[in-house]
Amino acid sequence: MLVHSPRRNEGGRGLKILIVGGTGMIGGHAAAYLQAQGNEVTLAARKPATAGTPMAAMPVLIGDYSRGTFTERDLEPFDAVVFAAGQDIRHIPKGADEAEFWRAMQIEGVPNFAALARRAGVRRFVQLGSYYHQVMPHLVETNAYVRARSLADEGARAHASAGFNVSTLNPPSIVGAIPGIPARRYETLTAWAKGERPDIPDYAPAGGTNYMSVRSLSEAIWGALQRAESGKAYLIGDANLTFRDFFQKIFDVVGSPRRLAERDEEHPLLPDAFIVPGRGVVLAYEPDPADTALLGYRRGDVDRAVAEVVAAVSR
Repeated sequence: MLVHSPRRNEGGRGLKILIVGGTGMIGGHAAAYLQAQGNEVTLAARKPATAGTPMAAMPVLIGDYSRGTFTERDLEPFDAVVFAAGQDIRHIPKGADEAEFWRAMQIEGVPNFAALARRAGVRRFVQLGSYYHQVMPHLVETNAYVRARSLADEGARAHASAGFNVSTLNPPSIVGAIPGIPARRYETLTAWAKGERPDIPDYAPAGGTNYMSVRSLSEAIWGALQRAESGKAYLIGDANLTFRDFFQKIFDVVGSPRRLAERDEEHPLLPDAFIVPGRGVVLAYEPDPADTALLGYRRGDVDRAVAEVVAAVSR
């Protein structure tokens, strides 16, 4: 079901863009940003955007890519697709068959949607993936989630052809929040930093990763829609931080004088199951400067994003 059916732009003004997963935090930010650049944006999701979010007034195409409910006719009006719906380890339903989940959501679901877009005449397809398989390819052999992301990335880009530009952006941990969408992790982190959660001890687990603001990611998406090399996967990112340093930024923003320690033990707000490379590993890298310039996204934006998120969850 298409609500407010779009029509292809005339006169070369902007693009008709469909954002799969556009009702979520990342997809929602991308939708608002791409709309601000003069494009016509439609969301694709299983249900309409939540009332009170910036996406609530945007047209919505209702469906479920993992079940193949979208059709070529649904996608024919669009110049471009941004696929921002890939599920990760936090989204596996309790008791679900993990192998089947990754098959439907990543391994087959994403490439199948790219193939559908190609058949529908869509000209550009940007997939939002994940950084693990580009930074630590050995994890593909040992981690089912990383393998699924890798296969989804390769499978989607395999559909690139003349007239169908396909690229993947593989970002790190994204810092951001959006009005109207719960950000429980940041709510808990902020409450802890403010001294409202004395049950959480003042330490962070050993290890770290790269972080990137959702604003920088949205800029990279727009850059990829305009200039990405077809068939290429781009490793993008911003700041390499230990988990202690990242948590400490939240404490500093709220004005707490407490200083966190680093311990090589599991933490209640960052369980070992969510640290894909393993506790104690610092997943650090520098994105290619040429790719950063081509995609046109800013770096040095994590501190601003942390302050923005803390302000958002403190209202």
